Amino acid sequence: MNHVAIRNIPRAPMDTVRRLGEAGVATVHEAQGRTGLAKPYLRPAWSPAAASGSSVTVLTHPGDNWMLHVAVELCQPGDMLVVALSSDNEDGMFGELLATSLMSRGVTGLIIDAGVRDVKALREIGFPVWSRSISAKGTVKATLGAVNIPVVIAGALVSPGDVVVADDDGVVFVPAGRAVEIAKSCDAREAKEAVVRERLSRGDLGLDIYGMRETLEKQGLIYLDSIDEP
Repeated sequence: MNHVAIRNIPRAPMDTVRRLGEAGVATVHEAQGRTGLAKPYLRPAWSPAAASGSSVTVLTHPGDNWMLHVAVELCQPGDMLVVALSSDNEDGMFGELLATSLMSRGVTGLIIDAGVRDVKALREIGFPVWSRSISAKGTVKATLGAVNIPVVIAGALVSPGDVVVADDDGVVFVPAGRAVEIAKSCDAREAKEAVVRERLSRGDLGLDIYGMRETLEKQGLIYLDSIDEP
């Protein structure tokens, strides 16, 4: 591993990041072809929670949060910290004090493939966190890692500046270069869903709205009036 901390990274436009956040994880995931979703073990430390931002990535080591402190200096308003580990770990690597520091720089939230602590305080100050676990176990500051390099977190490949959207449904990442395109796809998807929602509220069936009946018949589904019908 190169022990580097990259100061300048590309970021998507702020209004696009906000729009993706408004769309939410499920819609963004579908709009970009069902890609970019982190494994579902990343859960909000407190709920309800929702955030979006540009990824400032951190690669660090189990039980060592030294590089998180390095990353704080490189964060800009509207960023989210995305922390990957060199191997599996559940120690409480993040808490109220680091959250306070990040909030002072306009950071909107944290995604970490390890543990967090001080959950009550995080909820009270309104700093959203998605983590692998909750753990009071403390950490050291001893081993170098890296900041703003590509990382893999919960099965998802994330590059510095990629848009992260997180809510109670999970966490999804959007490549910065596709963010505007995906935001437009979210607009189209939400417009279509509004029409479907209105029809469902009138009592129309998904079978008819989505044209499923013919395909079901071709697949061999047979309706019987009763179990005794021959």
